[in-house]
Amino acid sequence: MVFNRSDTEQMASAGSQQRGPLLYKPLFESKAVSTREKEKTMSTRKITIFDTTLRDGEQSPGCSMKLHDKLLVAGNLEALKVDVIEAGFAIASPGDFESVQAIARQVKTSSVASLARALKGDIDQAWAAVRDAVNPRIHTFLATSPVHMQFKLRMSPEQVLEQATSMVRYARSLCPNIQFSLEDYTRTEEEFSWRVIEAVIAAGATTVNLPDTVGYAIPEEFGARIARVMEHVPNVDKATIAVHCHNDLGLAVANTLAALRAGAGQAECTINGIGERAGNAALEEIVMALRTRKDFFAGMQCDVDTTRIISTSRCVCSVTGSRVQNNKAIVGQNAFAHESGIHQHGMLANRETYEIMTPESVGLSQSQMVLGKHSGKHALKDRLEQLGIMLSEAHLQELFGRFKDLADAKKVVTDADIEALARGLEMRNDAQQKLVFERFLTTTGNTTADVSTVRLCVDGNSIEDVAMGNGPIEASFNAINKMLNLHVTVENFSVSAVTANVDAQGECDLRIRHNNKVYLGRGVAQDIIEAAIRAYVHALNGLLEDEQRMTVNASVMAAGGLV
Repeated sequence: MVFNRSDTEQMASAGSQQRGPLLYKPLFESKAVSTREKEKTMSTRKITIFDTTLRDGEQSPGCSMKLHDKLLVAGNLEALKVDVIEAGFAIASPGDFESVQAIARQVKTSSVASLARALKGDIDQAWAAVRDAVNPRIHTFLATSPVHMQFKLRMSPEQVLEQATSMVRYARSLCPNIQFSLEDYTRTEEEFSWRVIEAVIAAGATTVNLPDTVGYAIPEEFGARIARVMEHVPNVDKATIAVHCHNDLGLAVANTLAALRAGAGQAECTINGIGERAGNAALEEIVMALRTRKDFFAGMQCDVDTTRIISTSRCVCSVTGSRVQNNKAIVGQNAFAHESGIHQHGMLANRETYEIMTPESVGLSQSQMVLGKHSGKHALKDRLEQLGIMLSEAHLQELFGRFKDLADAKKVVTDADIEALARGLEMRNDAQQKLVFERFLTTTGNTTADVSTVRLCVDGNSIEDVAMGNGPIEASFNAINKMLNLHVTVENFSVSAVTANVDAQGECDLRIRHNNKVYLGRGVAQDIIEAAIRAYVHALNGLLEDEQRMTVNASVMAAGGLV
């Protein structure tokens, strides 16, 4: 997280700035816990799964989500039975506040949290967003490492301790479920971290998170450090110790598991491991490690419904456009695939020769329903649900029409085809879209100019325009820009075949940049030019929706209202 100058000045106002070596006197005497007492505690521990896909995961470049996307992911996370859903950073923008509030009102079983800096304004906004949740949580944080305190916060250790304590106490006056994070904990001096942990628990924190913010830790080192927290903080039994590990060295999951063995009770993670920079610890890997190696993680258990892992993973891929690599553990396309002759021979003799978990345990089925032109809507709906795609009746009907068109052209419609169709489907009613693609016609060849005519429905009215370009796709984009009088930059344009067959659908992913903002577009069609046009229109709808919201917010603020 980045603090601006006004924020840091608020924090520094508690006292004069100090410099020099960080030397601390412990607030308490060390209280060693016997090995037998530790074993007894660990043998009955429930591990809380805190999912931050919608907050930290969304901060991954290219993974931003619209409100309807976030509600869809939240629904899948609730069905997965995660304990806590971190819905966002409420004060970041009016859109973030709206999405956190909508998720808090929708989710009925999981706790819903909002992130907040250790500032009253942030905490007030977070509470306003989550207060309607069945079990709301405020998650506030402050950096505690020397480099962050000196160069980012410009605060002394004592000022940080005071700010953390007072803000936790204030948050607790609003909400009974408070989490405090020591940002950059793994580079924080240990004795100072113990003082902060003890103080914030005394002030009312029910969970204290010790994040490896920059992915710096090594598992053996991190586990030992967590064990010392459990030993040296006298009131540690009054709160849950959590860990939040980043994957900069590829060790996020390993560090998380080491911390759980050492006594931590909450694992913070994301679906598919998405997140800042190299990402976060992957929920599916943590949960399946606990389940598969019960002998090693004796007595630890979590309530996640592992059979929902694949569908949730695919849902996140679908709404973010961020796919997992084929060899990704648990959820990758090859995770349960065997091509080697030796492996295949072993699998035919006994699946346990090369599989340490069953495909069914994570939501895959060995038998696959074949869908074709004779399949009905019920079969399509069932397969969509297995793939983690939930649609309204109106959207299902629209998708079914596209499915039938595709089935007429292909003998068999694969799961990849169905997912691609769903990705290409606008996840809101046509009546709510400013732009709806209707048709196109191109003239192209190696001896003639490339010309495209495109017709869109704009605010309910059909508009058509024609333009030239370097290729039929650029000509189509130019025609759209011409009719809308828009000037945008296309970035990261890619077209790929959904399957390996010659009758495959084309899928286009692109990003457009306008006024330093980036918008994602996805389109699917049997014609790659149509797929590109649909992706471009998808991205433009996001742009126009953003501009409309900004206009409304500006009008409300000008009128003296609250956004």
